[in-house]
Amino acid sequence: MGEKVDQVEFTRSDRQRYRHKLRRCLATLERLVELGRFESPRKLMGVEIELNLTDADGLPCMVNDAVLDSIASPDFQTELGQFNIEVNIPPHRLAGPVFSELAEELRTSLDYADRKAADSGARIVMIGILPTLTDAHMVLENLSHNPRYTLLNDQILMARGEDIRLQIEGVERLDTTSTTIAPEAACTSVQLHLQVTPDNFAAAWNAAQSVSGVQVALGANSAFLFGRELWRETRPILFEQSCDTRPEELIAQGVRPLTWFGERWIDSVVDLFTENVRYFPSLLPICDDEDPVEALDRGDVPHLRELKLHNGTIYRWNRPVYDVARGKPHLRVENRVLPAGPTVADIIANSAFYYGVLRSLVEDETPVWRRMPFEQAAENFHTGARLGIEAPIGWPGFGRVPVTELVLRELLPRAYRGLDAWGIDPRERDEYLGIIEQRCLRRTNGAAWQSAMFHHARDRMGLDRLGALRAMTLRYAEHMRDGEPVHTWPVG
Repeated sequence: MGEKVDQVEFTRSDRQRYRHKLRRCLATLERLVELGRFESPRKLMGVEIELNLTDADGLPCMVNDAVLDSIASPDFQTELGQFNIEVNIPPHRLAGPVFSELAEELRTSLDYADRKAADSGARIVMIGILPTLTDAHMVLENLSHNPRYTLLNDQILMARGEDIRLQIEGVERLDTTSTTIAPEAACTSVQLHLQVTPDNFAAAWNAAQSVSGVQVALGANSAFLFGRELWRETRPILFEQSCDTRPEELIAQGVRPLTWFGERWIDSVVDLFTENVRYFPSLLPICDDEDPVEALDRGDVPHLRELKLHNGTIYRWNRPVYDVARGKPHLRVENRVLPAGPTVADIIANSAFYYGVLRSLVEDETPVWRRMPFEQAAENFHTGARLGIEAPIGWPGFGRVPVTELVLRELLPRAYRGLDAWGIDPRERDEYLGIIEQRCLRRTNGAAWQSAMFHHARDRMGLDRLGALRAMTLRYAEHMRDGEPVHTWPVG
């Protein structure tokens, strides 16, 4: 999202040229797949984490430019809001002691960034949605100082033709409007990447889609927005509404939203990019000089920049990624389901569970997506987000079952087998999947703890709503820095 752009106004001819280039990019991608021109399998995975900046009272702190200047590392970048930054961990081979290596790199990077943030009066907090955010923070002036963000804001609102309305029914109810896309900045995520070949892309994406509802239920960590207790993982519904280009009339007509779970299982990575080109008008019709067809014809590696830019403005929960590295094209599945936090240990546990289950599902003789209607996967995703670790999930052979039971009986054993197939160190396998097991047995994740601590602060400590949210956020940050997984955190 943070890629810089120079053009800030677009003409009708810009959009026509961009559509033409998109179609040439898509045709080139199809040829690349047919020709087998992609990098050989390398078992590579990667992690990105979006972070919040707060002041000493746990309130959002709009200083990401100063913090990034102080950090002075290309691994850290801007995100949509001035109270956001993102850290990117370089790709790792998914084998051996990879999870302990990732954990050590993350802790080192986050500790360093936290010290640098302190120079600007800020602290780093990993949480899906910062509980102390209010409507008053959601103004254009609090978007990051990258022209792309302002341009996206203008294009989304122009396409929509009216203010953005947020209506969320959860534990409590939120009904408010925004004149900007700034509410999207409230959502901070963990993105898990897996490099795949064209031959196994469809299976990996289908598997990721099928397990997304379980992921979001287990990892829910976004229980509050603008002072209201809403869904256990409020990010999906907030993301869908805050960057929706559709007025009510287009919603009623069934026009697809930019934030999209999808509507069918796929047979090829080309299916997803074809949907992107077919269904979604361009938000940023910026054309590159490269002609992708001519580049491929002369033996060069096409970068498909228009296709990549367009793909970056369509917010699938499992996104296809085309990229070029070391002079070779490759494909990745980018899993965008999980919220940030609560701790490094929890993030690594969520990652181990995802990569293990994914491997097991992909290698099944009768894949789950051949037995599960796609509509069930979509329903699971929204139910998991709404109810969190208490969610019932529909799964072949189980019917509708509590997510904790499904994980303990079916998916956790799969995760063990999948990590063994990747060649993960057995001690790391046991350590991190043990965190998932305990989370299920105790029925406690980040969202459950946030809710319990908030109500304790109000009912037992006598604080008002804002005071309870601040107290909960500060206590959360203390536990986050201590590093013990969230299922061990006390309330009170």
